[in-house]
Amino acid sequence: MSSLFLRSDLATVPHAVGDVVALDGPEARHAVTVNRLRVGEVISIGDGAGLVVRGPISRVEPAALEIRVESSILDSAPIPEVWLAQALAKGDRDELAVQAATELGASGVIPWAAERSVSKWTGAKITKGMERWGAIVREAAKQSIRSWVPSVEQHMNTKQLARLAEDATVLVLDPSAETRLSQVELPADARILILVVGPEGGIAPHELDLFESRGAIRVRLGDEILRTSTAGPSALSVLNVRLDRW
Repeated sequence: MSSLFLRSDLATVPHAVGDVVALDGPEARHAVTVNRLRVGEVISIGDGAGLVVRGPISRVEPAALEIRVESSILDSAPIPEVWLAQALAKGDRDELAVQAATELGASGVIPWAAERSVSKWTGAKITKGMERWGAIVREAAKQSIRSWVPSVEQHMNTKQLARLAEDATVLVLDPSAETRLSQVELPADARILILVVGPEGGIAPHELDLFESRGAIRVRLGDEILRTSTAGPSALSVLNVRLDRW
């Protein structure tokens, strides 16, 4: 399978079959010096917004390459969108969840400052954290050859996150919930599904009450208690099956 590299302005350059598409900068440098790609090898170049062109490399330089386009595909954004609202967690557990969620097809991720989050983003750490998550989804999308790079939403507190239930179907993972995610009724016309995953200490009772008061639905997976790094990806896997994506 070919590797995927990103060029954000791909849609503005000729990319029909037979056209030549160039790649330069850090992406090309990585392809040439790290992946050691050579003339004749087939790669894909995408814009992260559904467009992907594929073809053999026709020219290689130390920090640039070109491909001769053999195919050009524009994928529509998946509907419903499935987002992961991931509580900030200590170590790299939230980052592991974001990486896996991207590989599993999430449309976007939301950094959530839950009451029991050990990790806190304040001041300059908010910008740094957002940039870090952005880099993670970008690299994970490339690794999994995704035509769409997930969005990283603004850092939210619980009140802000709960308000999203007014316009989206919000599913809050709670081990004490009676309804299983595999059995919950999903609206046939849903455009956005948001999975909410708590931190290491779980979601505080008053936060659960707030989510429910806004129309969110509490759901559980199996009988096991999963880490915050694995709960979201596991839930995404369930939804992929339910939405006939797998």
